[in-house]
Amino acid sequence: MDRINGFARRVPTWVVYVLGLVPLGFLVWGAVFGGLGPDPVKAIERTLGLRGLQFLLASLAITPLRRVGLNLIKFRRALGLLAFAYVSLHLTAWVWLDLGLRWSEMLADLWKRPYVIFGMVGFVALVPLAATSSNRAIRAMGPLAWRRLHRLAYVAILAGAVHFALLSKVWTTELLIYTALAAMLLALRMVPMATSRRRAAS
Repeated sequence: MDRINGFARRVPTWVVYVLGLVPLGFLVWGAVFGGLGPDPVKAIERTLGLRGLQFLLASLAITPLRRVGLNLIKFRRALGLLAFAYVSLHLTAWVWLDLGLRWSEMLADLWKRPYVIFGMVGFVALVPLAATSSNRAIRAMGPLAWRRLHRLAYVAILAGAVHFALLSKVWTTELLIYTALAAMLLALRMVPMATSRRRAAS
């Protein structure tokens, strides 16, 4: 574990951003050269959304991993911002490529399609997290208020997992894995919070 932590300390954060954008590069390549199958728009939407969920899960895993001795905290901000970038692109693909900027149809879907509602809730929860991800924001808000605001990450991961499940319609192995990971990470984050509250009240 010490070797891994030592290696992580030597890796600059920009490496995470570069590696995190590699899947986007492959997606663009596939879109340009026709490697996304018979329905490229759906492939783009699904891939972007899935990458957003993956990076969000990775960012939430940082704290539980730190408890067992693996310190990757320096990469948490990068993973969170990559999650927001992919989710934003996922939303953009839906509004622009899928719906063709038909705003009335989008608003109708927001009311009648549960998976759209949960997806939008997840995106809205991520917006303030991305906007306050800088050190300047932490200093301006204060660490306590900042940590409270960033509990919206739990809302985002829960909404994202439900959004993915409703879109999938069938419980595949992939869906079960992502749902289990989201539930486990939420439990690992929420149990220590509940314990701290009980200690503070006693």
